[in-house]
Amino acid sequence: MTVTATATAAPQAANAPQTPALPEARPETLGLSRPRLQAMSDAFKREIDKGTVPGVTVLVARRGQIGWFEALGKQGPAGATPMARDSIFRIFSMTKPIVSVGIMALVEDGYLLLSDAVAKFIPEFASQQVGVVKDGKLELVPPVRPITVQDLLRHTSGLTYEHQGDGPVHKLYQESRVRSRKITNAEHAELVASFPLVCQPGAEFNYSRSTDILGRIIEVVSGKSLGTFLTERVLAPLQMVETGFSTSQANAGRLAEPFAADPWTGDKVALFNMLEQPVMESGGGGLVSTTMDYARFCLMLRNGGTLDGNRIIGRKTLELMASDHLGPGVPTNGTLLSPGHGFGLGFAVRREAGIAPFPGSVGQYFWSGIAGTFFWIDPKEDLFAVFMSQGPGQRDYTRTLVRDLVYAAVE
Repeated sequence: MTVTATATAAPQAANAPQTPALPEARPETLGLSRPRLQAMSDAFKREIDKGTVPGVTVLVARRGQIGWFEALGKQGPAGATPMARDSIFRIFSMTKPIVSVGIMALVEDGYLLLSDAVAKFIPEFASQQVGVVKDGKLELVPPVRPITVQDLLRHTSGLTYEHQGDGPVHKLYQESRVRSRKITNAEHAELVASFPLVCQPGAEFNYSRSTDILGRIIEVVSGKSLGTFLTERVLAPLQMVETGFSTSQANAGRLAEPFAADPWTGDKVALFNMLEQPVMESGGGGLVSTTMDYARFCLMLRNGGTLDGNRIIGRKTLELMASDHLGPGVPTNGTLLSPGHGFGLGFAVRREAGIAPFPGSVGQYFWSGIAGTFFWIDPKEDLFAVFMSQGPGQRDYTRTLVRDLVYAAVE
């Protein structure tokens, strides 16, 4: 008998498509400990009772079948609606792996190479300079080589995010319209190309707006909007029918929301409106989705690029994506990559069995979203997990907690 959610799924709009469920099995038959999985749920119930997050969903699958899928707590703090298996979340940077698969599908089609210069598709990048701070002043020097598509995928482009630092280049991002959801992907790319790079291409890992630029390259190469391309090549074949850059008004009762103020710091929490269709379809962080939709994406990855007879990406292409592309000589600035980890083409990749302060396997690959969503694929254990919440300030804590608790259940 499978474990069911603690809440009844919220009603969908009449005649709305529903994401097909994945096969479920008793955890014991999948090499998962039921008592340890129950302990995991109990731990998150305690966090919800303490006010860490309003609610969460957690899905654990092994050997291609779901062994545990629960919805705990409430969808949001403002009402009594329970969290549900089909609650809708802002997945922010969990958009990046989907877009990365999309760009690699174009590589497989022969429309571009990983070694292609970004300026081949977006000419404004041809004149971009590198910002160097000397004596407190920003000086511009020419790049030693062009930014490539591979640089964008592994975040070695020299681009950045406005919240990843407070240097002169970061301030240019902060003072611009780069965060606006009312500019087009083309306008966003032109704006980013007008800023200096924070380092030479290939010199450092800097988490950045690189995947937004990949989204624009998809538009240029395919002649379609990013949303249309992703739907045709990834979302529709995987039957991820509830994933998009917004959701309909009919789903207003299914939206997961955060606390208005961070429960730990008191800072105001403001996330985008999931019912509003943005002008910019952000390849780096614009999608909304459900736990089951993202689980279908994960199962496709676990299967080597296929699901239900539909091949989304080639097996060897996926192996390339899930390999470390940084190597030991590339500095990994900031705290996004834990010790013992590198970065592939759209995913973080575990390089060492130890060093990091949480369990996992060498070859495990994953990413997360700034609002509190997280997933990982562990090929060695034939395991994947999807965790969803809307608690931005608690994201580091909850994704470490869920890793600890899931791996404790692996037998």
